[in-house]
Amino acid sequence: MVPTFGNSTSLPGAESSAVRNRVLRNTYWLLAASLVPTVLGAWVGMQLGFSWFAGSPLIGVLLFLGIAFGFFYAIEKTKNSVVGVYLLLGFTFFMGLMLSRLIGIAVGLSNGVQLIGVAGAGTAAVFFGMASIASTTKRDLSNMGKFLMIGVILLIVASIANIWLQMPALMLTISALAVAIFSLFLLYDLNRIVTGGETNYISATLAVYLSVYNIFSNLLVLLMSLFGGNRD
Repeated sequence: MVPTFGNSTSLPGAESSAVRNRVLRNTYWLLAASLVPTVLGAWVGMQLGFSWFAGSPLIGVLLFLGIAFGFFYAIEKTKNSVVGVYLLLGFTFFMGLMLSRLIGIAVGLSNGVQLIGVAGAGTAAVFFGMASIASTTKRDLSNMGKFLMIGVILLIVASIANIWLQMPALMLTISALAVAIFSLFLLYDLNRIVTGGETNYISATLAVYLSVYNIFSNLLVLLMSLFGGNRD
Protein backbone atom coordinates (compact mmCIF):
# COMPACT_ATOMS: atom_id res chain seq x y z
CA MET A 1 0.00 0.00 0.00
CA VAL A 2 3.07 2.19 -0.18
CA PRO A 3 5.41 2.91 -3.07
CA THR A 4 8.56 0.90 -2.64
CA PHE A 5 11.46 3.16 -1.83
CA GLY A 6 14.72 1.88 -3.20
CA ASN A 7 18.17 2.65 -4.41
CA SER A 8 19.10 0.74 -7.53
CA THR A 9 22.86 0.72 -7.78
CA SER A 10 25.25 -1.45 -9.71
CA LEU A 11 28.01 -2.97 -7.60
CA PRO A 12 30.75 -5.50 -8.30
CA GLY A 13 29.65 -9.12 -7.93
CA ALA A 14 31.09 -10.02 -4.52
CA GLU A 15 30.30 -6.63 -3.00
CA SER A 16 26.80 -6.67 -4.48
CA SER A 17 26.13 -10.11 -3.01
CA ALA A 18 27.35 -8.97 0.41
CA VAL A 19 25.11 -5.90 0.28
CA ARG A 20 22.08 -7.98 -0.69
CA ASN A 21 22.68 -10.46 2.11
CA ARG A 22 23.14 -7.66 4.63
CA VAL A 23 19.98 -5.84 3.55
CA LEU A 24 17.98 -9.07 3.66
CA ARG A 25 19.31 -10.00 7.10
CA ASN A 26 18.71 -6.52 8.53
CA THR A 27 15.24 -6.45 7.01
CA TYR A 28 14.28 -9.69 8.71
CA TRP A 29 15.64 -8.50 12.06
CA LEU A 30 13.86 -5.15 11.88
CA LEU A 31 10.66 -6.84 10.70
CA ALA A 32 10.75 -9.11 13.75
CA ALA A 33 11.40 -6.10 16.00
CA SER A 34 8.50 -4.20 14.42
CA LEU A 35 6.05 -6.87 15.55
CA VAL A 36 6.68 -5.93 19.19
CA PRO A 37 5.25 -2.37 18.99
CA THR A 38 2.46 -3.72 16.79
CA VAL A 39 1.38 -6.16 19.50
CA LEU A 40 1.84 -3.46 22.14
CA GLY A 41 -0.26 -1.01 20.13
CA ALA A 42 -3.02 -3.59 19.71
CA TRP A 43 -3.00 -4.30 23.45
CA VAL A 44 -3.11 -0.60 24.35
CA GLY A 45 -5.92 -0.05 21.87
CA MET A 46 -7.96 -2.89 23.36
CA GLN A 47 -7.42 -1.58 26.89
CA LEU A 48 -8.52 1.92 25.89
CA GLY A 49 -11.39 0.77 23.68
CA PHE A 50 -9.76 2.52 20.72
CA SER A 51 -12.16 2.89 17.79
CA TRP A 52 -10.92 5.15 15.02
CA PHE A 53 -14.04 4.90 12.84
CA ALA A 54 -16.69 5.16 15.55
CA GLY A 55 -17.73 8.75 14.79
CA SER A 56 -17.44 9.24 11.03
CA PRO A 57 -16.05 6.30 9.03
CA LEU A 58 -15.05 8.43 6.03
CA ILE A 59 -13.24 11.04 8.11
CA GLY A 60 -11.60 8.22 10.05
CA VAL A 61 -10.31 6.60 6.85
CA LEU A 62 -9.03 9.90 5.46
CA LEU A 63 -7.35 10.75 8.76
CA PHE A 64 -5.74 7.30 8.88
CA LEU A 65 -4.42 7.66 5.33
CA GLY A 66 -3.10 11.14 6.13
CA ILE A 67 -1.20 9.91 9.19
CA ALA A 68 0.05 6.79 7.41
CA PHE A 69 1.39 8.68 4.41
CA GLY A 70 2.91 11.23 6.78
CA PHE A 71 4.85 8.37 8.36
CA PHE A 72 5.82 7.06 4.90
CA TYR A 73 7.22 10.46 3.93
CA ALA A 74 9.12 10.90 7.20
CA ILE A 75 10.56 7.37 7.06
CA GLU A 76 11.68 7.89 3.47
CA LYS A 77 13.45 11.14 4.41
CA THR A 78 15.26 9.55 7.37
CA LYS A 79 15.85 6.04 6.03
CA ASN A 80 19.62 6.44 6.11
CA SER A 81 19.76 7.24 9.83
CA VAL A 82 18.66 5.68 13.11
CA VAL A 83 15.77 8.16 13.18
CA GLY A 84 14.21 6.14 10.38
CA VAL A 85 14.22 3.04 12.58
CA TYR A 86 12.46 4.87 15.41
CA LEU A 87 9.89 6.33 13.03
CA LEU A 88 9.25 2.88 11.58
CA LEU A 89 8.72 1.41 15.04
CA GLY A 90 6.41 4.32 15.89
CA PHE A 91 4.45 3.62 12.73
CA THR A 92 4.07 -0.06 13.62
CA PHE A 93 2.74 0.95 17.07
CA PHE A 94 0.19 3.15 15.30
CA MET A 95 -0.77 0.24 13.05
CA GLY A 96 -1.19 -1.92 16.15
CA LEU A 97 -3.67 0.64 17.50
CA MET A 98 -5.56 0.43 14.21
CA LEU A 99 -5.61 -3.36 14.48
CA SER A 100 -6.94 -3.38 18.05
CA ARG A 101 -10.62 -3.09 17.13
CA LEU A 102 -10.45 -6.10 14.80
CA ILE A 103 -8.56 -8.11 17.43
CA GLY A 104 -11.11 -7.06 20.06
CA ILE A 105 -13.99 -8.27 17.89
CA ALA A 106 -12.18 -11.56 17.26
CA VAL A 107 -11.47 -12.12 20.96
CA GLY A 108 -15.17 -11.62 21.64
CA LEU A 109 -16.01 -14.71 19.58
CA SER A 110 -16.14 -18.11 21.24
CA ASN A 111 -13.33 -19.35 18.96
CA GLY A 112 -11.71 -15.97 18.38
CA VAL A 113 -8.35 -16.78 19.95
CA GLN A 114 -8.05 -19.87 17.77
CA LEU A 115 -8.92 -17.84 14.66
CA ILE A 116 -6.23 -15.29 15.52
CA GLY A 117 -3.76 -18.15 15.86
CA VAL A 118 -4.80 -19.62 12.51
CA ALA A 119 -4.50 -16.20 10.84
CA GLY A 120 -1.03 -15.79 12.34
CA ALA A 121 0.05 -19.24 11.22
CA GLY A 122 -1.39 -18.65 7.76
CA THR A 123 0.45 -15.34 7.47
CA ALA A 124 3.70 -17.00 8.53
CA ALA A 125 3.18 -19.75 5.95
CA VAL A 126 2.60 -17.18 3.21
CA PHE A 127 5.67 -15.21 4.30
CA PHE A 128 8.03 -18.19 4.28
CA GLY A 129 6.53 -19.46 1.03
CA MET A 130 7.00 -16.11 -0.73
CA ALA A 131 10.49 -15.72 0.75
CA SER A 132 11.46 -19.13 -0.62
CA ILE A 133 10.12 -18.33 -4.07
CA ALA A 134 11.73 -14.86 -4.06
CA SER A 135 15.11 -16.38 -3.26
CA THR A 136 15.01 -19.09 -5.91
CA THR A 137 12.99 -17.82 -8.85
CA LYS A 138 14.83 -16.88 -12.03
CA ARG A 139 11.90 -14.91 -13.43
CA ASP A 140 12.01 -11.13 -13.73
CA LEU A 141 9.36 -9.81 -11.33
CA SER A 142 10.23 -6.13 -11.75
CA ASN A 143 7.09 -5.41 -13.78
CA MET A 144 4.73 -6.67 -11.08
CA GLY A 145 4.93 -3.52 -8.98
CA LYS A 146 2.83 -1.20 -11.13
CA PHE A 147 0.03 -3.74 -11.56
CA LEU A 148 -0.03 -4.56 -7.85
CA MET A 149 -0.19 -0.86 -6.98
CA ILE A 150 -3.22 -0.48 -9.25
CA GLY A 151 -4.79 -3.41 -7.42
CA VAL A 152 -4.14 -1.76 -4.04
CA ILE A 153 -5.72 1.50 -5.21
CA LEU A 154 -8.81 -0.38 -6.39
CA LEU A 155 -8.99 -2.16 -3.02
CA ILE A 156 -8.89 1.18 -1.19
CA VAL A 157 -11.64 2.61 -3.40
CA ALA A 158 -13.80 -0.50 -2.95
CA SER A 159 -13.25 -0.46 0.82
CA ILE A 160 -14.31 3.19 1.08
CA ALA A 161 -17.37 2.49 -1.08
CA ASN A 162 -18.35 -0.42 1.15
CA ILE A 163 -18.51 1.94 4.14
CA TRP A 164 -21.88 3.02 2.71
CA LEU A 165 -22.84 -0.11 0.79
CA GLN A 166 -22.31 -2.40 3.81
CA MET A 167 -22.28 -5.50 1.60
CA PRO A 168 -20.90 -8.61 3.37
CA ALA A 169 -20.18 -10.31 0.04
CA LEU A 170 -18.15 -7.31 -1.13
CA MET A 171 -16.26 -7.26 2.17
CA LEU A 172 -15.31 -10.92 1.74
CA THR A 173 -14.28 -10.31 -1.87
CA ILE A 174 -12.12 -7.35 -0.87
CA SER A 175 -10.44 -9.35 1.91
CA ALA A 176 -9.78 -12.34 -0.35
CA LEU A 177 -8.30 -10.12 -3.06
CA ALA A 178 -6.24 -8.26 -0.46
CA VAL A 179 -4.68 -11.51 0.77
CA ALA A 180 -3.79 -12.44 -2.81
CA ILE A 181 -2.48 -9.00 -3.82
CA PHE A 182 -0.37 -8.47 -0.72
CA SER A 183 1.02 -11.99 -0.96
CA LEU A 184 2.25 -11.08 -4.44
CA PHE A 185 3.49 -7.73 -3.15
CA LEU A 186 5.45 -9.64 -0.51
CA LEU A 187 7.01 -11.78 -3.23
CA TYR A 188 7.81 -8.68 -5.28
CA ASP A 189 9.43 -6.76 -2.42
CA LEU A 190 11.47 -9.71 -1.16
CA ASN A 191 12.64 -10.44 -4.69
CA ARG A 192 13.77 -6.81 -5.06
CA ILE A 193 15.99 -7.26 -2.01
CA VAL A 194 17.38 -10.57 -3.26
CA THR A 195 18.16 -9.16 -6.71
CA GLY A 196 19.66 -5.93 -5.38
CA GLY A 197 16.81 -3.66 -6.45
CA GLU A 198 16.37 -2.45 -2.86
CA THR A 199 19.48 -1.56 -0.88
CA ASN A 200 17.96 0.18 2.15
CA TYR A 201 16.75 -2.15 4.88
CA ILE A 202 14.44 0.41 6.50
CA SER A 203 12.54 0.97 3.25
CA ALA A 204 12.53 -2.77 2.64
CA THR A 205 11.15 -3.48 6.11
CA LEU A 206 8.37 -0.92 5.68
CA ALA A 207 7.24 -2.50 2.41
CA VAL A 208 7.40 -6.06 3.76
CA TYR A 209 5.68 -5.07 7.02
CA LEU A 210 2.73 -3.54 5.16
CA SER A 211 2.25 -6.73 3.17
CA VAL A 212 2.45 -8.95 6.26
CA TYR A 213 0.07 -6.67 8.18
CA ASN A 214 -2.52 -6.66 5.41
CA ILE A 215 -2.29 -10.40 4.84
CA PHE A 216 -2.87 -11.08 8.55
CA SER A 217 -5.72 -8.61 9.03
CA ASN A 218 -7.61 -9.63 5.91
CA LEU A 219 -7.06 -13.32 6.55
CA LEU A 220 -8.50 -12.81 10.04
CA VAL A 221 -11.54 -11.04 8.56
CA LEU A 222 -12.12 -13.98 6.23
CA LEU A 223 -11.78 -16.53 9.03
CA MET A 224 -14.11 -14.59 11.32
CA SER A 225 -16.71 -14.23 8.57
CA LEU A 226 -16.61 -17.87 7.51
CA PHE A 227 -15.84 -19.72 10.74
CA GLY A 228 -16.48 -17.28 13.58
CA GLY A 229 -18.35 -18.78 16.53
CA ASN A 230 -21.01 -17.15 18.68
CA ARG A 231 -20.13 -14.20 20.87
CA ASP A 232 -19.16 -15.04 24.42
